[in-house]
Amino acid sequence: MLPSWRVVQIKRVVAAGGVIAYPTEAVWGVGCNPWDGAAVEALLALKQRPVHKGVILVAASIEQFDFLLHDLPDAWLARLRLTWPGPNTWLVPHQGRLPAWISGEHDTVALRVTDHPLVAQLCRACGPLVSTSANPAGRPPARNRLRIEQYFHGQLEAIVPGRLGGRRNPSIIRDLRTDQIIRPS
Repeated sequence: MLPSWRVVQIKRVVAAGGVIAYPTEAVWGVGCNPWDGAAVEALLALKQRPVHKGVILVAASIEQFDFLLHDLPDAWLARLRLTWPGPNTWLVPHQGRLPAWISGEHDTVALRVTDHPLVAQLCRACGPLVSTSANPAGRPPARNRLRIEQYFHGQLEAIVPGRLGGRRNPSIIRDLRTDQIIRPS
């Protein structure tokens, strides 16, 4: 867990449109304020990732996604509650409630409620964050701070200190409507 002064510092960076790197459950991630189109654009440029692919949003609790989940069928909500917090990313219909820089060309958005204490702490302070693996397109995800520096030297507004969680692979991605596995863990 981060000291409160560091959380305040990171919150200011995110609020000002900065892109940060931070340890997640299995790999390092890069993130930003999802409601700031310029910040998401900067993050995508760092990763060399096209906007049409969309991004994952991570939160500290299911309640942080209420604006997207409040009118979903009970069976879908039950499925989410059974798997969150944890290493499960769900493709959830966004019903036009999100800008294209988050959802890309999709009618769904990738959502995860983290069980990583540091990521949860950041999301409690900042709200949901964009969370995508810390690597340029086609390169392996960063698993340590040195690789972050090699990939993004001087291009990030902050690198949050901390340790990766104990997972070997990034989260599984499934479609909430069909329960189909899109990316195995």
